[in-house]
Amino acid sequence: MAVNQLDLFVFEVLDKVAAAKTKEEKIKLLRQHESWALKDILNGTFNEAFKWNLPPGKPPYRASRPESAPTNLLRQNVQFRYFFEGGPGDKLSPPKRESLFIGLLEGIHPDDALVVLNMIAKKSPKGITKKLAEEAFNGLLSK
Repeated sequence: MAVNQLDLFVFEVLDKVAAAKTKEEKIKLLRQHESWALKDILNGTFNEAFKWNLPPGKPPYRASRPESAPTNLLRQNVQFRYFFEGGPGDKLSPPKRESLFIGLLEGIHPDDALVVLNMIAKKSPKGITKKLAEEAFNGLLSK
């Protein structure tokens, strides 16, 4: 039976890529598990044009239980637009924007929440470089 590739959480895709031995294998895995959420994470991490409009550091949030996260990053990545400079979130007060961000982190799998926090800190996912992301998704970082 074929497995729906979107059944994987973003952190699971990143773990598979980190475990891959060759560049070609990493690119194949990224493309095989392509999703808007994955590409948004890579773009938000590596694209110099994205400046996050959030305070530095880890916000005070309560991670969801892995087995019962109410939603997932594959659905919630659309909220990223509220958190970067120049986006619609600029119209929100800082406490409202930060509250939305905490709600996002609390609603998704705790390992995906860590992926989001690393993206905001511009910390590369293990085993993925800017060059590799650009090669896997041609033109991704030029947007």
